[in-house]
Amino acid sequence: MSDELADLEREIAETRERLATTIDQLLYRSSPKTIVSREVAQVKAHYVDVVTGEPRTDNILKTVGGVVGAVVLVVVLRRVTR
Repeated sequence: MSDELADLEREIAETRERLATTIDQLLYRSSPKTIVSREVAQVKAHYVDVVTGEPRTDNILKTVGGVVGAVVLVVVLRRVTR
């Protein structure tokens, strides 16, 4: 009986420790600073090669082309509506 009680207490303590670790991980993952740093790293990885550190000119040019196209579209639409 004493061994069963000690085993049960040990199992409860281990379960508490696992739950505490899981809660700490969830708090870390859901922290706004962690989320922002993950998103910044993802955007940087899109524009800079992670291995070499070189800029990815193809992705940069695509983004610049999209921005220039949007600006041109807005300018043309403003002129047409006047």
